[in-house]
Amino acid sequence: MIDHYGESHALLVVAVVSFGLGTLIFVASSYLAPSIFSLEKTLSYECGFEPFEDARSRFDVRFYLVALLFIIFDLEVAFLFPLVGQQLSSTGFIFSFVFLGLLTLGFVYEWKQGALQWS
Repeated sequence: MIDHYGESHALLVVAVVSFGLGTLIFVASSYLAPSIFSLEKTLSYECGFEPFEDARSRFDVRFYLVALLFIIFDLEVAFLFPLVGQQLSSTGFIFSFVFLGLLTLGFVYEWKQGALQWS
């Protein structure tokens, strides 16, 4: 017989411990961390030099396109990580190669369309 009363207590213990630990870390860091005021910390950039131009300037669309393509292909490759070190059946093996084939076709299509060209 399942004891739902015990499960709710376990969830309550996890919630109280996680909230308490988070609060403890937050309070301890505010007391223990050095807080030395510096004029450089209040500037827009902490890299050591003034910005060259206005931060609201227009960017070339190719920056966004390359970033978007990187995110898409990076996430698709992340789907292959569960296959590492696994013994695949013939069906899983075929599906993984179909997935890699579609990923390769998408990359070739983007390459042929010139999405990866800077000029």
